[in-house]
Amino acid sequence: MTIPGPNGRTLKGWFVAYEMDDRPRPTVLVIHGWNGAASLMLPIAPLLQASGMHALFLDARGHGRSDDDRFASMPRFAEDIEAGLRWLRADRRVEPECVALVGHSVGAGAALLVASRDARIAAVVSIAAMAHPGTFMRAAMRARGMPRPVISLVLRGIERTIGLPFDAFAPVSTIARLRVPVLLIHGGRDEVVAPTDATLLERASRGRAQLLILPEATHASMEAFLPAAPAIVAFLLDAQHRCPSQILSREGIGRE
Repeated sequence: MTIPGPNGRTLKGWFVAYEMDDRPRPTVLVIHGWNGAASLMLPIAPLLQASGMHALFLDARGHGRSDDDRFASMPRFAEDIEAGLRWLRADRRVEPECVALVGHSVGAGAALLVASRDARIAAVVSIAAMAHPGTFMRAAMRARGMPRPVISLVLRGIERTIGLPFDAFAPVSTIARLRVPVLLIHGGRDEVVAPTDATLLERASRGRAQLLILPEATHASMEAFLPAAPAIVAFLLDAQHRCPSQILSREGIGRE
């Protein structure tokens, strides 16, 4: 399916619907990581559907089947998520106040950013998120032997290109502003983002985040995270059970 995206670009994705009835239902928007695609996240689709949720698997700009743009960044991933949310909330099958986000890597950071400025998000599942992109890139450049003055120049240039300082959208900053439950999942053998980043995010969440470490999981393989799928579904169902519309439905408010 096709979604109008930012800057006149077109986003692509898959909408996996729960077809047992036509009532508005809780929904999950799933976003991949850097150099990923929606197709890589599809292994969790059957469990989400079987649990009674719709799911939108979205390709960010410059990834998968979506249009390219001048550059990609965590804030631009967030803009694409917001475009997906607008599309979902206009669909009568979707309960607009009961949409959760699942993201991987940069997509996880973008999901946290969106949730920090959209009060209608029900919950966030963050898989393999970095704590701070500036710190992450600085460490990567140091490991390659780049001089510190050059690193500082490069990082300032990236911030100018993005149009925001890293601190403004770093997950360690945005998670502290959330008022919704967060499930942090990280691989114990993550070779890209250290598991200590997940610990930093848990601490910054002020008690709103649960942390699940999968000892054998690496960074990019979604198959390695499949053992966490039941925990993801249980977390999402619990969070969406507290959506305003679901509470009203259980209490019979608005029924004849």
